[in-house]
Amino acid sequence: MTINCKGTLIDFSTPKVMGIVNLTPDSFYDGGRNSSEKDYLQHAEKMLKEGADFIDVGAYSSRPGAVDISEEEELMRLIPVVQLLLKEFPEVFLSIDTFRSEVARQAVENGAALINDISGGSLDSEMLKTVAELQVPYILMHMRGNPKNMKDLNQYDDLIKDLLFYFSEKISEARDLGINDLIIDPGFGFSKNIAQNFELLSKLELFKSLNLPLLSGISRKSLIYKTFHTTPDEALNGTTVLNTISLLKGAHILRVHDVKEAVECVKLTSLVRN
Repeated sequence: MTINCKGTLIDFSTPKVMGIVNLTPDSFYDGGRNSSEKDYLQHAEKMLKEGADFIDVGAYSSRPGAVDISEEEELMRLIPVVQLLLKEFPEVFLSIDTFRSEVARQAVENGAALINDISGGSLDSEMLKTVAELQVPYILMHMRGNPKNMKDLNQYDDLIKDLLFYFSEKISEARDLGINDLIIDPGFGFSKNIAQNFELLSKLELFKSLNLPLLSGISRKSLIYKTFHTTPDEALNGTTVLNTISLLKGAHILRVHDVKEAVECVKLTSLVRN
């Protein structure tokens, strides 16, 4: 199972790690921790040294209740950092966390390698067409509604069946438009309550039926820290446990705030499985 990133085939026979770089002041875990060019470079360099295969850069906070920003502000935050990171680390595969087609276009034109869309094209009718034109890999996530109302849209007839149906339809639409490289993200924490998130993780192997790379984005999320009545700052151990379960159930990519620990998960679970 492979995807093509800027002419390089990425082989998922060994799972990969995607490090998160947030450019937002209000993200649920690391919002505002990095606010200067030096901060962004140091953060990305640390993740790459620790073994990140991708760096996922986002300029729009998708946490529940986050402030909505304009497309212009998202671009103003994002594009200079994309240029900065690729100037310093020209070989890095940058993933762009956006649901806006124009943001995706400008980021790829400036050297980004993948698009990571929390809405699966549902919040911008031009997104799938744009990705098809750009011919870059597309991370297709499941979410209902938008970041402001998604937490109230968690009623399902059958969680896993509903998600598999959603992905089947979206994959068909993407293929018809000519998108070649797709990655599936079931969307932990998006339009799902805590019990549903654990159900999703417990049945994650069922998404193998889609025959596409599977991303697990569970890092420091509320299903961990609310279970223990703590905070995102105290959720690293829980993240490591659930990342390990994700890998054993077939995840090909871990999207994380803490790269070193995730890389260790990949190495140790690979030894167990082999």
